[in-house]
This record gives sequence, C-alpha cells and structure tokens, in this order.
Amino acid sequence: MRHVNIDADGKKLGHLAVSISNILNGKDSVDFTKNQVPEVCVVIKNCSKLDISNKKQKNKIYQRYSGYPGGRRTRTMIEETKVNGFESVLRHAVSGMLPKNKLKSIKLRRLTISE
Repeated sequence: MRHVNIDADGKKLGHLAVSISNILNGKDSVDFTKNQVPEVCVVIKNCSKLDISNKKQKNKIYQRYSGYPGGRRTRTMIEETKVNGFESVLRHAVSGMLPKNKLKSIKLRRLTISE
C-alpha cells in the first residue's frame, strides 16, 4: 500500500480537497479503473493551519437533518471547527468531491487527518 503525506500548512481548502480526492480515486496512477479502490493511504498534517478566508468562515453553513419536522440543524464554519475541529471541515469537503457510490466510504476510511 502506498502512503501519501501532505502538509496542509498555508494551502486553500478547496485546492487541497481536490488533490486529496484525485489521489483517493486513483486518478494520479497509470492503472486507473473506476470500479476499484486504489491501494493508497493519504495522511494530512497541520490541518488547523489551512488558509481559509474570514468571509468563508462566517458564511459557509453546514447542515444536518434528523428527519423530523423542525429537525434541521445548521452551523457556520466557525462553530463547526470549535466543536469538531478542522478535520471535519476537510473531511466534508473531500467527501463532497468523491463519487456517490458504494466505494465512497471505503475511500474515506483511507484518509487520515491530524490537526
């Protein structure tokens, strides 16, 4: 299994998420196939030092829904990072860029993030 170490210090959230999703999908390897999970693990360091603008931190909203009437809960990025850390923000961004199929959860398990 191939290990890829990425330092997130000073990088933009979206640019980093795109590169991580490409690696997890296997698009950086020569033997890319859509229906197989590549043998790669991605390790992210210094996640708390991401370059995120203040405007995005105030305006970006994370939502979840319980399924009941009035069950929608929203948080801004600032509140989300206080509760769950920058790890959840980066994991959410990468998760949105992966294909929505049965392999998504397997690919996300191969992503390790440290603050």
